Amino acid sequence: MKKKIAKSNEKKTRLHPRNKNRNKYDLTSLVKLNPELKQYISPNKYGGKSIEFSNPIAIRILNKSLLNHYYGIKNWDFPDDNLCPPVPGRADYIHHTADLLAENNFGEIPKGDKITCLDIGMGASCIYPIIGTTEYDWKFIASDIDSKSIDSARKIIESNTIIKNKIEFRLQKNKNLIFKNIVKKEEKIDLIICNPPFHSSKEDAQKSTLRKLRNLSDKKVKNNHLKFAGLNNEIIFEGGEIKFIENIINESKLYAKNCYWFSTLVSKQSNLKKTYKLIDKTGPYFVKTIPMGTGNKAGRIVAWTYQSKDAQNKWREERWQ
Repeated sequence: MKKKIAKSNEKKTRLHPRNKNRNKYDLTSLVKLNPELKQYISPNKYGGKSIEFSNPIAIRILNKSLLNHYYGIKNWDFPDDNLCPPVPGRADYIHHTADLLAENNFGEIPKGDKITCLDIGMGASCIYPIIGTTEYDWKFIASDIDSKSIDSARKIIESNTIIKNKIEFRLQKNKNLIFKNIVKKEEKIDLIICNPPFHSSKEDAQKSTLRKLRNLSDKKVKNNHLKFAGLNNEIIFEGGEIKFIENIINESKLYAKNCYWFSTLVSKQSNLKKTYKLIDKTGPYFVKTIPMGTGNKAGRIVAWTYQSKDAQNKWREERWQ
Protein backbone atom coordinates (compact mmCIF):
# COMPACT_ATOMS: atom_id res chain seq x y z
CA MET A 1 0.00 0.00 0.00
CA LYS A 2 1.31 3.43 -0.92
CA LYS A 3 2.31 5.49 2.09
CA LYS A 4 0.45 8.65 2.99
CA ILE A 5 2.27 11.92 3.64
CA ALA A 6 0.53 14.73 5.48
CA LYS A 7 2.68 17.78 4.83
CA SER A 8 3.03 20.88 6.95
CA ASN A 9 0.94 24.02 7.06
CA GLU A 10 3.59 26.57 7.97
CA LYS A 11 1.26 29.10 9.58
CA LYS A 12 2.24 30.10 13.10
CA THR A 13 0.31 28.21 15.72
CA ARG A 14 -0.46 28.90 19.34
CA LEU A 15 0.45 26.56 22.13
CA HIS A 16 -1.37 23.24 22.33
CA PRO A 17 -4.84 23.41 24.00
CA ARG A 18 -3.62 21.24 26.92
CA ASN A 19 -0.47 23.30 27.46
CA LYS A 20 -0.52 24.73 30.99
CA ASN A 21 1.10 27.97 29.81
CA ARG A 22 -1.19 29.09 26.98
CA ASN A 23 -2.08 32.26 28.86
CA LYS A 24 0.19 34.98 30.21
CA TYR A 25 2.39 33.94 33.08
CA ASP A 26 0.85 34.42 36.52
CA LEU A 27 3.90 36.29 37.78
CA THR A 28 2.33 37.01 41.17
CA SER A 29 1.85 33.31 41.91
CA LEU A 30 5.27 32.41 40.52
CA VAL A 31 6.98 35.02 42.71
CA LYS A 32 5.15 33.73 45.80
CA LEU A 33 6.47 30.29 44.98
CA ASN A 34 9.96 31.52 44.12
CA PRO A 35 10.74 35.03 45.49
CA GLU A 36 14.09 34.97 43.64
CA LEU A 37 12.17 35.61 40.42
CA LYS A 38 11.00 39.07 41.54
CA GLN A 39 14.30 40.82 40.80
CA TYR A 40 14.02 39.84 37.12
CA ILE A 41 10.54 41.29 36.60
CA SER A 42 10.19 44.84 35.30
CA PRO A 43 7.51 47.06 33.68
CA ASN A 44 7.13 46.67 29.93
CA LYS A 45 6.11 49.20 27.28
CA TYR A 46 2.54 47.90 27.30
CA GLY A 47 1.92 48.92 30.89
CA GLY A 48 2.28 45.46 32.34
CA LYS A 49 5.14 43.46 33.79
CA SER A 50 7.51 41.10 32.06
CA ILE A 51 10.50 38.83 32.59
CA GLU A 52 13.96 39.83 31.32
CA PHE A 53 13.93 37.22 28.55
CA SER A 54 17.40 38.24 27.38
CA ASN A 55 18.84 37.30 30.78
CA PRO A 56 19.74 33.57 30.98
CA ILE A 57 19.57 33.58 34.79
CA ALA A 58 16.05 35.00 34.66
CA ILE A 59 15.01 32.37 32.11
CA ARG A 60 16.35 29.54 34.24
CA ILE A 61 14.55 30.79 37.37
CA LEU A 62 11.32 31.32 35.40
CA ASN A 63 11.32 27.78 34.00
CA LYS A 64 12.22 26.33 37.37
CA SER A 65 9.23 28.19 38.83
CA LEU A 66 6.93 26.95 36.06
CA LEU A 67 7.91 23.33 36.68
CA ASN A 68 7.30 23.76 40.39
CA HIS A 69 3.95 25.56 40.04
CA TYR A 70 2.38 23.55 37.20
CA TYR A 71 4.10 20.16 37.32
CA GLY A 72 4.98 19.66 40.97
CA ILE A 73 8.72 19.46 40.32
CA LYS A 74 10.39 20.90 43.41
CA ASN A 75 14.01 20.30 42.45
CA TRP A 76 15.35 21.11 38.99
CA ASP A 77 19.03 21.93 39.25
CA PHE A 78 21.69 21.24 36.62
CA PRO A 79 25.05 22.81 35.65
CA ASP A 80 24.95 26.41 34.41
CA ASP A 81 26.76 25.45 31.20
CA ASN A 82 23.96 23.13 30.12
CA LEU A 83 21.05 24.19 27.96
CA CYS A 84 18.05 25.59 29.83
CA PRO A 85 14.95 24.55 27.87
CA PRO A 86 11.75 26.66 27.79
CA VAL A 87 9.06 24.57 29.47
CA PRO A 88 6.02 25.67 27.36
CA GLY A 89 7.61 24.74 24.04
CA ARG A 90 8.90 21.41 25.32
CA ALA A 91 5.47 20.58 26.73
CA ASP A 92 3.92 21.15 23.30
CA TYR A 93 6.01 18.37 21.76
CA ILE A 94 4.73 15.96 24.42
CA HIS A 95 1.09 17.00 23.98
CA HIS A 96 1.17 16.79 20.18
CA THR A 97 2.73 13.33 20.22
CA ALA A 98 0.17 12.24 22.82
CA ASP A 99 -2.48 13.19 20.26
CA LEU A 100 -0.57 11.14 17.71
CA LEU A 101 -0.95 8.04 19.88
CA ALA A 102 -4.62 8.84 20.46
CA GLU A 103 -5.36 8.72 16.72
CA ASN A 104 -5.22 4.93 16.79
CA ASN A 105 -6.75 4.56 20.23
CA PHE A 106 -10.31 5.70 19.52
CA GLY A 107 -9.38 9.31 20.26
CA GLU A 108 -8.18 8.58 23.79
CA ILE A 109 -4.61 9.28 24.85
CA PRO A 110 -3.04 6.07 26.19
CA LYS A 111 -1.65 6.78 29.65
CA GLY A 112 0.34 5.01 32.31
CA ASP A 113 3.48 2.91 32.26
CA LYS A 114 2.13 0.70 29.47
CA ILE A 115 3.44 3.47 27.20
CA THR A 116 7.20 3.58 26.70
CA CYS A 117 8.76 6.68 25.21
CA LEU A 118 12.41 7.04 24.18
CA ASP A 119 13.95 10.51 24.31
CA ILE A 120 17.07 10.76 22.14
CA GLY A 121 19.52 13.20 23.77
CA MET A 122 17.52 14.13 26.85
CA GLY A 123 20.14 16.59 28.18
CA ALA A 124 21.07 17.49 31.75
CA SER A 125 17.64 19.04 32.43
CA CYS A 126 15.72 15.87 31.45
CA ILE A 127 12.82 18.11 30.46
CA TYR A 128 10.86 15.89 28.04
CA PRO A 129 10.76 12.83 30.35
CA ILE A 130 9.75 15.08 33.26
CA ILE A 131 6.78 16.51 31.36
CA GLY A 132 5.80 13.17 29.82
CA THR A 133 5.73 11.38 33.17
CA THR A 134 3.90 14.15 35.05
CA GLU A 135 1.31 14.77 32.33
CA TYR A 136 0.59 11.22 31.12
CA ASP A 137 2.40 8.92 33.55
CA TRP A 138 4.38 7.40 30.67
CA LYS A 139 7.51 5.35 31.22
CA PHE A 140 10.63 6.86 29.68
CA ILE A 141 13.97 5.70 28.38
CA ALA A 142 16.31 8.69 28.28
CA SER A 143 19.51 8.45 26.26
CA ASP A 144 22.46 10.79 25.91
CA ILE A 145 26.09 10.72 24.76
CA ASP A 146 27.26 12.70 27.81
CA SER A 147 27.63 10.78 31.07
CA LYS A 148 27.66 14.03 33.06
CA SER A 149 24.27 14.99 31.61
CA ILE A 150 22.93 11.59 32.63
CA ASP A 151 24.30 12.05 36.15
CA SER A 152 22.63 15.47 36.36
CA ALA A 153 19.31 14.17 35.06
CA ARG A 154 19.40 11.21 37.44
CA LYS A 155 19.87 13.54 40.43
CA ILE A 156 16.82 15.55 39.33
CA ILE A 157 14.67 12.44 39.02
CA GLU A 158 15.80 10.95 42.33
CA SER A 159 15.08 14.20 44.18
CA ASN A 160 11.46 14.43 42.96
CA THR A 161 9.24 11.71 44.40
CA ILE A 162 6.47 12.04 41.79
CA ILE A 163 8.77 10.98 38.93
CA LYS A 164 11.17 8.70 40.76
CA ASN A 165 11.64 5.22 39.21
CA LYS A 166 9.77 6.21 36.03
CA ILE A 167 12.79 7.07 33.87
CA GLU A 168 15.59 4.75 32.80
CA PHE A 169 18.88 6.28 31.62
CA ARG A 170 21.05 4.79 28.89
CA LEU A 171 24.44 6.09 27.75
CA GLN A 172 25.16 6.18 24.01
CA LYS A 173 28.92 5.74 23.69
CA ASN A 174 29.04 6.44 19.94
CA LYS A 175 27.94 9.99 19.04
CA ASN A 176 27.16 8.95 15.46
CA LEU A 177 24.69 6.25 16.48
CA ILE A 178 21.09 6.79 17.56
CA PHE A 179 19.30 3.54 18.36
CA LYS A 180 22.07 0.94 18.26
CA ASN A 181 23.30 0.16 21.80
CA ILE A 182 20.18 1.90 23.16
CA VAL A 183 17.15 -0.07 21.90
CA LYS A 184 17.26 -3.71 22.94
CA LYS A 185 16.60 -6.47 20.41
CA GLU A 186 13.09 -7.47 21.52
CA GLU A 187 12.15 -4.16 23.11
CA LYS A 188 8.91 -2.39 22.13
CA ILE A 189 8.76 1.41 22.18
CA ASP A 190 5.55 3.28 21.50
CA LEU A 191 7.06 6.67 20.75
CA ILE A 192 10.49 8.07 19.98
CA ILE A 193 11.09 11.81 20.37
CA CYS A 194 14.13 13.93 19.58
CA ASN A 195 15.11 17.58 19.63
CA PRO A 196 18.25 17.48 17.44
CA PRO A 197 21.28 19.76 17.79
CA PHE A 198 20.47 22.54 15.34
CA HIS A 199 23.85 24.18 14.71
CA SER A 200 26.73 22.90 12.61
CA SER A 201 29.46 24.90 14.39
CA LYS A 202 30.18 27.10 17.41
CA GLU A 203 30.24 30.16 15.14
CA ASP A 204 26.81 29.29 13.75
CA ALA A 205 25.46 28.88 17.29
CA GLN A 206 26.90 32.23 18.40
CA LYS A 207 25.40 34.10 15.46
CA SER A 208 21.99 32.55 16.11
CA THR A 209 22.06 33.38 19.80
CA LEU A 210 23.22 36.92 19.10
CA ARG A 211 20.22 37.45 16.80
CA LYS A 212 17.90 36.03 19.46
CA LEU A 213 19.30 38.27 22.18
CA ARG A 214 19.03 41.35 19.98
CA ASN A 215 15.39 40.53 19.29
CA LEU A 216 14.64 40.06 22.98
CA SER A 217 16.48 43.11 24.29
CA ASP A 218 16.14 46.81 23.58
CA LYS A 219 19.82 47.18 24.36
CA LYS A 220 22.67 46.46 21.96
CA VAL A 221 24.34 43.13 22.51
CA LYS A 222 28.05 42.96 21.82
CA ASN A 223 29.76 39.83 20.52
CA ASN A 224 32.38 39.91 23.27
CA HIS A 225 29.63 39.86 25.91
CA LEU A 226 27.84 36.94 24.33
CA LYS A 227 27.47 33.73 26.29
CA PHE A 228 25.03 31.22 24.91
CA ALA A 229 23.61 28.40 27.00
CA GLY A 230 24.29 24.83 26.05
CA LEU A 231 27.29 22.57 25.73
CA ASN A 232 28.63 21.73 22.28
CA ASN A 233 27.06 18.26 22.20
CA GLU A 234 23.64 19.73 23.07
CA ILE A 235 23.42 22.34 20.33
CA ILE A 236 26.17 21.51 17.80
CA PHE A 237 26.54 18.54 15.47
CA GLU A 238 28.83 18.30 12.46
CA GLY A 239 26.56 18.77 9.47
CA GLY A 240 23.93 20.53 11.57
CA GLU A 241 20.34 19.62 12.25
CA ILE A 242 19.68 17.87 8.95
CA LYS A 243 22.66 15.53 9.32
CA PHE A 244 21.49 14.46 12.78
CA ILE A 245 17.97 13.92 11.42
CA GLU A 246 19.43 11.88 8.56
CA ASN A 247 21.11 9.60 11.08
CA ILE A 248 17.82 9.13 12.95
CA ILE A 249 15.91 8.31 9.77
CA ASN A 250 18.49 5.90 8.36
CA GLU A 251 18.69 3.95 11.60
CA SER A 252 14.94 3.98 12.17
CA LYS A 253 14.34 1.48 9.37
CA LEU A 254 16.49 -1.04 11.24
CA TYR A 255 14.16 -0.74 14.24
CA ALA A 256 10.87 -0.62 12.33
CA LYS A 257 9.41 -3.54 14.30
CA ASN A 258 10.57 -2.21 17.66
CA CYS A 259 8.85 1.13 17.48
CA TYR A 260 5.37 2.40 16.66
CA TRP A 261 6.05 6.11 16.02
CA PHE A 262 9.40 7.73 15.28
CA SER A 263 9.48 11.51 15.51
CA THR A 264 11.83 14.47 15.47
CA LEU A 265 11.61 18.21 15.69
CA VAL A 266 12.64 20.05 12.52
CA SER A 267 13.41 23.60 13.57
CA LYS A 268 14.45 24.90 10.15
CA GLN A 269 11.79 25.00 7.44
CA SER A 270 14.57 24.74 4.86
CA ASN A 271 15.32 21.22 6.15
CA LEU A 272 11.76 19.97 5.74
CA LYS A 273 11.94 18.98 2.07
CA LYS A 274 15.11 16.94 2.55
CA THR A 275 13.63 15.33 5.66
CA TYR A 276 10.68 14.08 3.60
CA LYS A 277 13.03 12.71 0.93
CA LEU A 278 15.15 10.88 3.48
CA ILE A 279 12.11 9.31 5.13
CA ASP A 280 10.65 8.41 1.74
CA LYS A 281 13.75 6.34 0.90
CA THR A 282 13.16 4.11 3.94
CA GLY A 283 9.64 3.14 2.82
CA PRO A 284 7.41 4.20 5.74
CA TYR A 285 3.72 3.38 5.87
CA PHE A 286 2.68 6.83 7.01
CA VAL A 287 4.35 10.23 7.52
CA LYS A 288 2.82 13.13 9.40
CA THR A 289 3.93 16.70 10.02
CA ILE A 290 2.58 18.60 13.02
CA PRO A 291 3.01 22.41 13.05
CA MET A 292 4.12 23.99 16.31
CA GLY A 293 4.78 27.55 17.37
CA THR A 294 5.65 29.67 20.38
CA GLY A 295 5.78 33.45 20.11
CA ASN A 296 7.43 34.42 16.84
CA LYS A 297 9.08 31.03 16.39
CA ALA A 298 7.50 28.44 14.11
CA GLY A 299 8.57 24.80 14.09
CA ARG A 300 7.21 21.37 13.39
CA ILE A 301 7.31 17.72 14.40
CA VAL A 302 7.82 15.17 11.66
CA ALA A 303 6.65 11.67 12.61
CA TRP A 304 6.70 8.41 10.67
CA THR A 305 5.77 4.79 11.22
CA TYR A 306 6.53 1.54 9.43
CA GLN A 307 3.52 -0.17 10.99
CA SER A 308 0.66 -0.97 8.60
CA LYS A 309 -2.88 -0.25 9.74
CA ASP A 310 -3.36 -3.88 10.76
CA ALA A 311 -0.03 -3.84 12.60
CA GLN A 312 -1.03 -0.62 14.38
CA ASN A 313 -4.29 -2.17 15.55
CA LYS A 314 -2.45 -5.25 16.78
CA TRP A 315 0.05 -3.04 18.59
CA ARG A 316 -2.77 -1.20 20.34
CA GLU A 317 -4.58 -4.37 21.35
CA GLU A 318 -1.47 -6.05 22.72
CA ARG A 319 0.04 -3.07 24.54
CA TRP A 320 -2.54 -0.40 25.31
CA GLN A 321 -5.63 -2.31 26.40
